[in-house]
Amino acid sequence: MPLAKLQVRLLASTPNPLSLIYASFRQCYSPGYVGELWPRLLAGEVSLEEQARFVSDILESGHHSPIEHVSFTFAVEGISRALTHQLVRHRLASYSQQSQRYVNESEFEYVLPPQIAEIPEARALFEHFMAEAAGTYGRLRELLQERGRKGVKANEDARFVLPQAAESKIVITMNCRSLLHFFALRCCERAQWEIRAMADQMLAICRRELPVVFQTFGPRCEALGYCPEGERFTCGRYPRKQ
Repeated sequence: MPLAKLQVRLLASTPNPLSLIYASFRQCYSPGYVGELWPRLLAGEVSLEEQARFVSDILESGHHSPIEHVSFTFAVEGISRALTHQLVRHRLASYSQQSQRYVNESEFEYVLPPQIAEIPEARALFEHFMAEAAGTYGRLRELLQERGRKGVKANEDARFVLPQAAESKIVITMNCRSLLHFFALRCCERAQWEIRAMADQMLAICRRELPVVFQTFGPRCEALGYCPEGERFTCGRYPRKQ
């Protein structure tokens, strides 16, 4: 039962994302038809630098809806079920998660919280429980199979003893506007450490792929220049708005 390791990989994104956002913004402010502009954009008649400047200027005005036309799809592994329970609360997204009904979890990996890992006694207790959970899961599957409940039928009942620390894998698709909201909340220091670590990796990928949209966005404090949290909740990284 090895420890799980977080990994985030970009599977796909909308082709020509900058040009698509540029064309979408142009349609909002132009009497013309961007269907005729589009071939010119693909031919390079409007430089990417000019497109980026225009998009950046409009984003600064607070107009964000056209960036919804661009989406990113990520594959993530090495995360806990505790994380995915938080993740799926972001409803403007699509998810495909590894099933505990169809996958035999007898040798499940698990996520070890850093704060527990730092305390030898706590780590030993945690790892003992993981081993106990795996043993109980395996024995339950055996007993169910002896009663004729094979494969999925055994997994779906035995999985009830699996801990939230059990590792999971998931595919996530979000459009850019949903990602901005996701990063604003989950890259914040107040976010739970595991989902923040995943969000930070996703943000780094988005900044690399589409910097004009994501370079100045992240946790809300970075975009605002001040902390929007109340006095009880601020981490002190940015001053609170007075």
